[in-house]
Amino acid sequence: MRGEFLDLAGSRLYYYAAGTRGAGEPVLFLHGFPTSSFLWNDVTGLMPEGYRLIVLDLLGYGRSDRPGGASVSVSAHARRALDVLDTLNVPQACVVGHDLGGAVAQWMAVHAPERVTRLALVSSVGLTGWPRLRTRVARSLGAVARQLPAPLLAGEAYASLLRGFADPAEGRHSLDHFLRPFAQPTGRAALIAHLAAQSADETATLAVDAIRAPTAIVHGARDPFVPASLSQRLQRAIPGATLELLDSGSHFLPLDMPERVASAIGRLLAR
Repeated sequence: MRGEFLDLAGSRLYYYAAGTRGAGEPVLFLHGFPTSSFLWNDVTGLMPEGYRLIVLDLLGYGRSDRPGGASVSVSAHARRALDVLDTLNVPQACVVGHDLGGAVAQWMAVHAPERVTRLALVSSVGLTGWPRLRTRVARSLGAVARQLPAPLLAGEAYASLLRGFADPAEGRHSLDHFLRPFAQPTGRAALIAHLAAQSADETATLAVDAIRAPTAIVHGARDPFVPASLSQRLQRAIPGATLELLDSGSHFLPLDMPERVASAIGRLLAR
């Protein structure tokens, strides 16, 4: 596993490379809110051989720069992801997205279809379906959040997000990792910016019925944040999409069920 930073339009984005080069197309992994590339560590270790794996920290998450005044909308994340592929000389890739990363992946498949060979959506948001939790948190914090100490604001997010893990011990360990950057003074502004950008304004009008890339959708039946019915809507909207519902799965499937997620991506790559 090799990690490095890329300088793109004044911001540094972190990514790590895994897997092995071979005949298969590269695979780009996009995490969601409030996670990072760490989300995919177990999944990438279970992927079939012969694929170059590119695992990105979106702007404002993980080791990537704080957003400052840069947009953290779905389309802005997608354009930066395409810039990453350009910088790495990757003309096409299978794009895998979790949560917010799923919306970013959908935007790429609609607006840059020649770049997306296949599409995997894991516990994805999209259409008009965004977690009520985030909307509620964003509204409740509002201007008050700007006055809260960064650790306290991150702690509020921690308590809510823990429900998204099937294994509470795994959840506590992972959230300690994911929320650490937001507990810093500069992290508070980043977390507020991410929450403010969480809406259906872009995805509600996204023409997902125009997606022609082979698409696999995976969702946990016990997801407390994004209902499985949203993935069912996405399956009906995206031509030829398949859907796998995991009976005991919660929201953070790449951490709770990495074998099932890697297997679903592997089957997609073999189509």
